[in-house]
Amino acid sequence: MHFVYTLRSIAFYCGYVPTIISFSVLGCTVGLLIPYRPRQTFITTANTIVLWWLKLTCGISVSVHGVDNIPSEPFVALSKHQSGWETFFLQRTLRPVSTILKKELLKIPFFGWGLAMTRPIAIDRSNPKQALRDVLSQGKQRLEEGNNILIFPEGTRIGYGEVGNYSRSGASLAINTGATVLPIAHNAGCYWPAHRFVKTPGTIHVIIGKPIESTDRKSKELTDEVKNWIEETVKAL
Repeated sequence: MHFVYTLRSIAFYCGYVPTIISFSVLGCTVGLLIPYRPRQTFITTANTIVLWWLKLTCGISVSVHGVDNIPSEPFVALSKHQSGWETFFLQRTLRPVSTILKKELLKIPFFGWGLAMTRPIAIDRSNPKQALRDVLSQGKQRLEEGNNILIFPEGTRIGYGEVGNYSRSGASLAINTGATVLPIAHNAGCYWPAHRFVKTPGTIHVIIGKPIESTDRKSKELTDEVKNWIEETVKAL
């Protein structure tokens, strides 16, 4: 079966790569003529295509619970980070959204160019203090503009079943701006493992929790609450 899964994964990337290149080029050219919100919708159409192609080639589908919990006002989403899958899914589902990401991603040809057109918040992870200042200042600006903020508090992709160190930056941003925190749990790493080429068929379950108020909270307390909810929910999937 591993050989079959390898062939299916190769087929996936044969469609994935041209889709990303095409929409990135269009986003950097035609996208410049489109206002920001419809531009992000246009660019993340690639995400929809990628996930559809993933299901067709690799047999990976998705089941989502808690969509009604997504607030109508700008919020800070904190999500488990296990693979590349959730970046595609959440950037499409939570739009308009600005994702906190490492600045190196914007230097990747085509992919990074298109990503830059969605107004992410690119940080230098080698300088944690400056990174936090950037998250707080740019995050506040994006929220005021009506964008949601997507943060992977573990900072990098963590293997399925593992738990990383949760940064307090998302909680700090929510507390400083009065925004609610939206916790998100999923098991994408079970089928699209971090740092691995081969994908296995199955259903990714995504649980969107109830919004958590940030008023009069401490960043450590709020971060711990989100971490406990996410990790316990993932264990139950």
